Amino acid sequence: MPGPRLTGLGGGLFCVTVMVLLGFLDQLLFGGSLTLYGVLFVPVAVLTALWVRGGDLLTAPVVVPIAFAVGLFPVADGSGGLLGRLMGLVTGLATQAGWLYGGTLIAGVIVLVRRVRWVRSRRRRS
Repeated sequence: MPGPRLTGLGGGLFCVTVMVLLGFLDQLLFGGSLTLYGVLFVPVAVLTALWVRGGDLLTAPVVVPIAFAVGLFPVADGSGGLLGRLMGLVTGLATQAGWLYGGTLIAGVIVLVRRVRWVRSRRRRS
């Protein structure tokens, strides 16, 4: 499959960076639509799972939910400083858990399929 091959750290940085940028873009253009943010999360999770190299596959399902939470900061509706922003983040995580679990599940399935194929190809070569 053509495309970048990212290390575990590179996949995490890619995912976090894209989700933060999408969070700021969502806040700027749509006023912080949590549903739109969740919808945009799924393709980023898929790309992260597809672009991580074979040796670091198991990092993708770990970094994807972390990136979701980090990117949610600009979108989280909070007033009253840091505590209000933190409460908005917790509320956003609670109300958008379906998108978070769905994207993580899809990334996990992709990683498992890729890992099985990778192990089988290594066994054939041996």
